[in-house]
Amino acid sequence: MAHTYRNLLIHCVFSTKERRPAIPPELIPGLFKYINGIGGNIHVPVIEAGGTSNHIHLLIALAVDITMAKTMQVIKANSSRWMRAHGIAFSWQDGYGAFSVSASNRDSVRQYIRQQEEHHKKHSFEEEFVALLNKSGVTFDPKFVFD
Repeated sequence: MAHTYRNLLIHCVFSTKERRPAIPPELIPGLFKYINGIGGNIHVPVIEAGGTSNHIHLLIALAVDITMAKTMQVIKANSSRWMRAHGIAFSWQDGYGAFSVSASNRDSVRQYIRQQEEHHKKHSFEEEFVALLNKSGVTFDPKFVFD
């Protein structure tokens, strides 16, 4: 085959250090715009971005020539730098969640990401993340999920 074709959709979730509400609401749109730029620079389109003051969700199309770990390292490092440049003492929690998304579920995941503020009026980040792990069939020890 002469060409490589891929559609690797990944729903990424990661939180601020100690899940503190460290992202001021007025910076959220700029942060997401900056993350979109980071994704473009590494050829990983950010299809959707959303979140709250203590965590974010991204729907990305993973490139074939960059690992998930490298993608997250670049996005988290550069977005942390952007936050600090805007006067916020900031860092992300170590680790992340990365969940595969089928093309048929793309729009529902986008909608879910867009509705984060509303969703978190009823559910904490911790409840949401454990539900995502369970729904995705990820084996985990609850004692270590939020270290």
